[in-house]
Amino acid sequence: DVKATKGCRELRIEGCACVKSCLGQVVRPTLRSNNPLRAPHVRTNAKAGNWLPGSETPSYLEDLPASYGFDPLGLGKTDSSLERFTEAELMNGRWAMLGIAGALGAEVLGFGDWYNAPLWAVNGGSPTWFGVQVPFSLETLLAIEFVAMAGAESLRGAQEDPEKRKYPGGPFDPAGLAKGDSTTAKLKELKNGRLAMVAFIGIVAQHAANGLTPIEALKAHLASPTTANFATNGVSLPF
Repeated sequence: DVKATKGCRELRIEGCACVKSCLGQVVRPTLRSNNPLRAPHVRTNAKAGNWLPGSETPSYLEDLPASYGFDPLGLGKTDSSLERFTEAELMNGRWAMLGIAGALGAEVLGFGDWYNAPLWAVNGGSPTWFGVQVPFSLETLLAIEFVAMAGAESLRGAQEDPEKRKYPGGPFDPAGLAKGDSTTAKLKELKNGRLAMVAFIGIVAQHAANGLTPIEALKAHLASPTTANFATNGVSLPF
């Protein structure tokens, strides 16, 4: 494995001694293999590149998962701001993943689309949940959601430990997925959350451009990729 740390690289070669190579130095590893005919196998574990090729990662982003050095405006220079932004990104990413799953799931199962789903509140209808009539008025639903969200957020926000606010565990992790080394799971959650936020913006912009739902737009694109895409909706490109 090759790991870059402050101008040096730690080189691990299977069957060889672990050596460090700093700038301007040449290191020759010593084989430890009992088989003289076996060539050393080198594996690299390089750090992911920055969002802007050639740019330097700010020191305050070095230890953050999936940061890619992205903070062009320097908004996270202070510890308090950085903590607030990382928590906000995680919370918004989780909501976006739920929103995308709900929007696509309801349409795939034939229970309408995300745009028309809340129109009952405007047109004076009654809510449904997967086709089942919900026996509550809009006011009652809002009251239930307010109490439930206020209770959950109060418990989460009362935590003084920033990590506990972002990853509370306990009843919020009934499957025990956060036990042990959760570094990989946290990285996947961040990446999927970011993708979901971009996807939700895309769904909203797409409906504003052509009035189609996600599944309808996908079907139209698969049927005719050259005539049904972002460049042909009459809005995305100014020409």
